[in-house]
Amino acid sequence: MNAINSKNYPATPARRVAFLGLGVMGYPMAGHLARSGHQVAVYNRTASKAAAWCAEFAPPDGQPSTVSHALTPRLAVQDADIVFCCVGNDDDLRSVTLGSDGAFAGMKPGALLVDHTTASANVARELYGTAKNLGLQFVDAPVSGGQAGAQNGLLTVMCGGDQAAFELAQPVAMAFSKAFTYLGQSGAGQLAKMVNQICIAGLVQGLSEAIAFGQQAGLDMLQVLDVIGKGAAQSWQLDNRGKTMVADKFDFGFAVDWMRKDLGLVLDEAKRNGARLPVTALVDQFYADVQHMGGKRWDTSSLIKRLR
Repeated sequence: MNAINSKNYPATPARRVAFLGLGVMGYPMAGHLARSGHQVAVYNRTASKAAAWCAEFAPPDGQPSTVSHALTPRLAVQDADIVFCCVGNDDDLRSVTLGSDGAFAGMKPGALLVDHTTASANVARELYGTAKNLGLQFVDAPVSGGQAGAQNGLLTVMCGGDQAAFELAQPVAMAFSKAFTYLGQSGAGQLAKMVNQICIAGLVQGLSEAIAFGQQAGLDMLQVLDVIGKGAAQSWQLDNRGKTMVADKFDFGFAVDWMRKDLGLVLDEAKRNGARLPVTALVDQFYADVQHMGGKRWDTSSLIKRLR
């Protein structure tokens, strides 16, 4: 399996780390940690995937093993200085951190858990407090960049928690990051990720309407996208999704189901803090339409399907 692409890794001392959750994002992120020279223990709910990861990232024959897998989070994290985690949602996060088999039960005193799950700010603050009470450290650190960013080791990571914990994690996490930035107290990383998703929702809807309009008007939209991509309309979404939207291709990238989960977090937080998000709420309903069309696993750029 070609899970990760080559990268020039920063020179950092080898650490003992663990990674919990080997999904579309976690699998290559953990791979970059192994490739950069760290000793990595992994846990995945489906144990066969953890075994496959170890087979892929084991050092060549004759060299000491630097990878391992365990059947519970508690066993995976026992020797780790830093534990990285990337699972699906708040409940998944609690399931791998709390309880008798959870990570917090197995981490050594002072160890750090860095959570890359896109989750609520509330659960980040909850787990930060629990970790503190146990003599552990916790940083909420959701990521942006999608599957390609994970495979290329070029994720953007938004972090909340204690500055000292952030500084411990940063040099190690640069194995899979292009930017790993401290934004403030616990929960700040998750709130920043919500800002990111608000921006994406509006941009993708605008791009969808623009392409649908241009096609209805009889324009060569590949040519038009090349032209407007050199001006004020340029964006990551236009550069990376515009031509695939024209081609009606959506079998890749960040799934509609995941975006709806993220926008649910955004809208819940907006109710709490009083922010007004009319466009975001509307686009969330447009994504519900795409789900009803059978597009649960389509890329988020599939918003244009509603307009055709």
